[in-house]
Amino acid sequence: MGPLEGVKIIEIAGIGPGPFAGMMLSDMGAEVVRIDRADRVRGGDPANPPKDILARGRRSVAVDLKNPQGVEVVLAMVEKADVLIEGFRPGVMERLGLGPEICLARNPGIVFGRMTGWGQEGPLAHAAGHDINYIALTGALHAIGRRDQAPVPPLNLVGDFGGGGMLLAYGVVCALLEKARSGQGQVVDAAMVDGASALMGMIYAMKAMGVWQDERGTNMLDTGSHFYDVYETRDAKYVSIGSIEPQFYALLLQQLGLEGEELPPQMDREQWAALKVRVAEIFKTRTRDEWSAIMEGTDVCYAPVLDLDEAPEHTHLKQRKTFVEAAGVIQPAPAPRFSRTAPELVRPPSFEGQHTDEVLADFGFDAERVAALRDAKAVV
Repeated sequence: MGPLEGVKIIEIAGIGPGPFAGMMLSDMGAEVVRIDRADRVRGGDPANPPKDILARGRRSVAVDLKNPQGVEVVLAMVEKADVLIEGFRPGVMERLGLGPEICLARNPGIVFGRMTGWGQEGPLAHAAGHDINYIALTGALHAIGRRDQAPVPPLNLVGDFGGGGMLLAYGVVCALLEKARSGQGQVVDAAMVDGASALMGMIYAMKAMGVWQDERGTNMLDTGSHFYDVYETRDAKYVSIGSIEPQFYALLLQQLGLEGEELPPQMDREQWAALKVRVAEIFKTRTRDEWSAIMEGTDVCYAPVLDLDEAPEHTHLKQRKTFVEAAGVIQPAPAPRFSRTAPELVRPPSFEGQHTDEVLADFGFDAERVAALRDAKAVV
């Protein structure tokens, strides 16, 4: 069932990167229970589950966290859990009566994972923000885009998911490893500004070494070079080229019919713009599929630019089962892979509160207590 089988996690429901962290941990076999808001319960047919991929793998309990009895339900669950993760602004969990001090007092071994955009402290800690703001502050957004054009937000992959949700999942697993030695829980402070900055480590290193210019679209990896970019094909589609190493670049020139011509050295920045025009003209002479027939699978470092419908159908991804179909939805499979403890999808996304009774029973609540909580509207 995955390397985290047996780990019990409580996820306080949120949006975007929080559910992504829950998905990552659940995909790896952890038992993740999502605490949803009682006022969000709308019901639904379990035979036709929601299509929210980020919610897969978890059962849902609907709790009114403004009701003291609801708060006590979560604290009772904390006593039997290994991890709690949340993605509120700093201070919200404390105001609810579910802050780390209270949770650690109830369970000294709990790993309390917190994810925010700006972090738990600092001048901006309590300000609202989104991915685009967090990556803007770290230099990441400034670096992404073409020369003499505005920065291009890379969806919300760098702040929310790479620098946020995945960082939280990584931090939680690190804390669990440490807990195996010390027996003690602790707080994990995962901030998207920290995570996005960490993802920029190589770029900051290249700048320090003098091989990266702080001008967008002028460097080897930011569309400044002619050998690391995307090119339009005759059928108005695109291909990607990443021929960085000299031997791969030589093969690119060969495949483009430029072998033997007197060309400037590959790393002559002054000639990159002119060479880019030349390469673009050549790529426009064939369709994307024709270029794939020539270059795909070679050491040119080539791939066609596929859309969201095409990607799951590509031969390589189909053979690896990189995408799977579950509950009628095509979605990314759990990753990474393991030789012994292979993760698998065991549960589709659930409706808010769908498993309230059964989860509370699993956590030791008897039927009489559950009924009383329902009467008090502490759970739904």
